[in-house]
Amino acid sequence: MFEQKMNGLEKKINYSFRDSRLLFQALSHSSFANEHRAEGYQDNERLEFLGDAVLEVVSSDFLYHAYPELQEGKLTKLRASLVCEPTLALCAKGFDLSSYLLLGKGEEHTGGRLRNSIISDALEALIGAIYLDGGLEPARAFIEQFILTDIEHKKLFYDSKTVLQELVQRDRPHDSIHYMIVGEDGPDHAKTFRVEVEIGGTVAGTGSGSTKKAAEQEAAYQALHALISDGKRE
Repeated sequence: MFEQKMNGLEKKINYSFRDSRLLFQALSHSSFANEHRAEGYQDNERLEFLGDAVLEVVSSDFLYHAYPELQEGKLTKLRASLVCEPTLALCAKGFDLSSYLLLGKGEEHTGGRLRNSIISDALEALIGAIYLDGGLEPARAFIEQFILTDIEHKKLFYDSKTVLQELVQRDRPHDSIHYMIVGEDGPDHAKTFRVEVEIGGTVAGTGSGSTKKAAEQEAAYQALHALISDGKRE
């Protein structure tokens, strides 16, 4: 059953592992590994460390060649927007990575499967696993397919609240922006917050995250998407 599920993930990411143990480790959160330590399972933290480095090299090389007009400072900011925690978690949603994660019982019950930090760490671990299994080029192909796409929209995610504020002040100066917490799930030490953002009294976007700030950023990002799409249709 588990092997079939992993085969489904491999089809989604267009990569078949020669060493399936690497894929298993990439998906293994520390809470799962701790519960199965006697069976010799390892968590994904070392793979995450490696994947983070591979992601930085590949994204830096990609942006260097794709944006020859940008100076170092702007390239750094753009790279940061593409590899930050909420953006990586957003990328992982493209192939439903969270549904394949191996979590301990406690982490599962407290909403860990929806936590951006866990999802983004697993994505970096998956990059590290692909690199070890097949080398740099398969890792590069994965990164370019799932992370280095739709850059103009993803870079908004890095500081969506600021960008949204600037856009509304420019185009709708009489409208105010309000963020409201509309729900909280999980225990105090592992809450997931749900937020709505209103522009001029109308809900323009919704978001969720392990912190209020992260939820607000996602809500602002969704609002930006809607405003930009509306502007293109006009």
